[in-house]
Amino acid sequence: MDGAPVSRETEAVPSQNLPETTTEKKVVGVRRLKEAMPTPTKTRIFTVANQKGGVGKTTSAVNIAAALAMGGLKVLVIDLDPQGNACTALGADRNKTPGMFEVLVDEVPLAQTIQKVPGFAALECAPANRELAGAEIAMVSFVARESILKSALLDYMSEREAAGNRLDYVIIDCPPSLGLLTINALAATEEVLVPIQCEYYSLEGISLLMETLGKIRKALNPLVRVSTIVLTMFDSRTRLANDVADDVRRHFPQELIDIPIPRAVRISEAPSFNQTVMTYDASSPGAIAYLGVAREIAARGVVGESVSQTEGVKYP
Repeated sequence: MDGAPVSRETEAVPSQNLPETTTEKKVVGVRRLKEAMPTPTKTRIFTVANQKGGVGKTTSAVNIAAALAMGGLKVLVIDLDPQGNACTALGADRNKTPGMFEVLVDEVPLAQTIQKVPGFAALECAPANRELAGAEIAMVSFVARESILKSALLDYMSEREAAGNRLDYVIIDCPPSLGLLTINALAATEEVLVPIQCEYYSLEGISLLMETLGKIRKALNPLVRVSTIVLTMFDSRTRLANDVADDVRRHFPQELIDIPIPRAVRISEAPSFNQTVMTYDASSPGAIAYLGVAREIAARGVVGESVSQTEGVKYP
């Protein structure tokens, strides 16, 4: 975009003896922000969910995670979507280690799945392997099947804390459904981040998610709530996008981070190079917007800003 703002917050710390290539655009060095983000008082676990597909769940999960990690925070991304798109964006090898299928079905410790994300000092990924597509069927007969992820995650977090290496953020990327995988994620978290594409169908998706959260609160996790809403694929030139944004501002004034993520080619291009937009083009409008969202999330974690309960909100 001509005249787009250029971020001067990022700097690359060069790595030595890295091979050069002309066929791929690889991350060279370690990306950090000049101004670090505040550390939360305890590990914050976010589930990124919306029953509607194609609203930018994975894109938001990986780019917010990358921005937080660039801010000096220790971040783990759990890819719970069998499509494995978060793995692609983070450059994780789905065949290198056991994946989330083994964690949920075979009781493999989460620590055995963790992969370091290249280009970041403290960003890690627990990958979704292809077998994860059959996990829900395999888990049907399990006792407490809705809480398997919660148990595995708590064990891993306890190990990290005992070693003096506490995680600051865990971000769980969910499939576009409200099945057993998503229920496991909601049972393991206190905060839900909902990306809303600026179209009407996304509003219907969040209404259904609110109903599911009400059931989860009663049966599994009384602490879970929608704490953060992000507007994605925003095109200010269209009346519909502006109308949807106004609707969300009216219904969710405390939860909304009012930094819309624009429709941007760079955001779409980045995964094809196994990168987030934060390393692919840190000066692009999309990267700048996600950086702003991540800073607001980090600031809310320190301030401990109260978030209203939003159950029962419906759209016509």
